[in-house]
Amino acid sequence: MDEAAPYGDRVQQADTSVRHLLARGDFRRLLVARLLAQSGDGVLQAALAGTVLFNPQRAADPVDVAAAFAVLLLPYSVVGPFAGVWLDRWSRRQVLVRANVLRAGLVAVLAALVLAGQAGAPFYAAGLAVFAVTRFLLAALSAALPHTTDAASLVPANALSTTSGAVATVTGGVLALGLLQLGTAGDAAYAAVALSATVPHLASAAVAAGFDRRYLGPDSGVRSARLPARAVLRGMVAGARHVAEHPPAAAALLAIGAHRVCYGLLTLMTLLLFRNTLTEGTGPLFPGGLAGLGVVLAAGSAGTLVAAVATPPAVRRLGTRGWVVALLAGGGVLQLALGLSFATPGWVAAGLVLGVVAQGVKICVDATLQRSVDDDFRGRVFSVYDTLVNVAYVAALVAGALLLPESGRSVTGLLVVAAVYALTAVGYASVTRAHASDRS
Repeated sequence: MDEAAPYGDRVQQADTSVRHLLARGDFRRLLVARLLAQSGDGVLQAALAGTVLFNPQRAADPVDVAAAFAVLLLPYSVVGPFAGVWLDRWSRRQVLVRANVLRAGLVAVLAALVLAGQAGAPFYAAGLAVFAVTRFLLAALSAALPHTTDAASLVPANALSTTSGAVATVTGGVLALGLLQLGTAGDAAYAAVALSATVPHLASAAVAAGFDRRYLGPDSGVRSARLPARAVLRGMVAGARHVAEHPPAAAALLAIGAHRVCYGLLTLMTLLLFRNTLTEGTGPLFPGGLAGLGVVLAAGSAGTLVAAVATPPAVRRLGTRGWVVALLAGGGVLQLALGLSFATPGWVAAGLVLGVVAQGVKICVDATLQRSVDDDFRGRVFSVYDTLVNVAYVAALVAGALLLPESGRSVTGLLVVAAVYALTAVGYASVTRAHASDRS
């Protein structure tokens, strides 16, 4: 396999093009492992959406929607930081292999529950287990990425990896929906599609197995997996202190956490609007109801691609700090301006903007953490990062479920979003001012 020298011996290179990234065999291998893993996620999510979320007998009100997300996301958020300690002790190559194999087994259990018509605690427990392993796997992929590229290429490497991963998820979901159209909708069809997600998961494990056991870190060497709870807690505290000692990393976590609060509020507002208010379209390009919601989601996906293309040159011109501040400040103003119409065209445009902001901020945050956090702490930091975005998102959904009207029309909600974005932009700019010379 055409792989570069060990991580500690690499020299920064000025070339940060996609061609430069893809010239490295190790980067290509990790990227393929990510694409396969996330395409399987898309297949599974589509199957579960057909089973649960798009069933008119379920998620009938905002509180139910928030509760479903809380059940699936919050339990992992409790154990996520603990998992990060093991990411800094285990071979990350082994994590990628074994987590994918474990996911395939859990998906098979979940598919069996769908086939049996289960909808209670066993179904949610299996779903929680799958989601937890998935988040752990994604944290491992982010922690491993700096071992497959030079430091100067971290921003474009994250842009390519995370965006293509998101596209792979959408592609897997579209493929699953196509498979569902081939037969009669029902538990058997949804179970079969869910089971098919095991194929890309196992393929991802096989691709990751091509790395040497220690190639993806941690740099200090793979240590024993046996670790007492007290040592886990000490490791978490050490990770938090490490972030506090690196203001760019702390500011990055602040920015992504605040963004996820806004993202959660806007998500719930959009669901309520297209379920209860924007049920009639304004033409073929701007339908209402579920089709309109699909157009908004498609606009968000387009925004993700725009961010992937725009972020590397924007960072070269403005620096990471300048680009994040521009995204947060501009995003808040545009969400307010476009959303106040409470009409489909405005919300489609707002969805595009939100996609740009979400992906642009994520690319910069990932690169900042990878660049400023020592490798021996990186697993813990990315698990805390994962926990933060989950908790912030669910907290916003719960708050919105209690405060937003059933119609989804809330000027106050849009003002809160704009204010949070503005305050976060100011706070991020203030914390990172001493590091304003960072243009990478």
